[in-house]
Amino acid sequence: MLCTILGILVLALIVFAFVASRQPAEFRVSRSTMITATPEKVFPHVNELRLWEAWSPWARLDPSAKSTFEGPASGTGAIMRWNGNNKVGAGSMTITDSKPNEMVRFRLDFLKPMRATNTAEFSFQPQGSQTQVTWSMVGNNNFIGKAMNLVLNCEKMCGDQFEKGLTNIKAVVEGK
Repeated sequence: MLCTILGILVLALIVFAFVASRQPAEFRVSRSTMITATPEKVFPHVNELRLWEAWSPWARLDPSAKSTFEGPASGTGAIMRWNGNNKVGAGSMTITDSKPNEMVRFRLDFLKPMRATNTAEFSFQPQGSQTQVTWSMVGNNNFIGKAMNLVLNCEKMCGDQFEKGLTNIKAVVEGK
């Protein structure tokens, strides 16, 4: 009986590992919102890392997280490092490209709860008296990431945080 249970367990692990290994190697998460403001009004809230605390969904998950800043105050080369509770982890983000009122691209280096390096980007598209702001992130899934995606809906979890952040930045920019 014990051998049968162990055999079934081993078989289940083999099937799980096989299915996990067949998951996509790359992931992409993207969310957008319309903000009633010009790109010139929205852009600084993303390009100046010290302004993130006013709208970042992760700042609200751990208000006592420690953030430090390096490099220029804004634009390419600006760095923010954070260290917080298990909900926000630890890591850094570096602005790698910044085109005023059009786009800001980041290198995200996560240290905790697990190591990963991803690329995030905000784009700002004028739409009449509004701006369409799109927040996206792309990265590669190692085996552990692929396996986690089978158990947790990481796209939804991260996407939900992007939606909260976009709602927050909309409120800040529109003065609500």
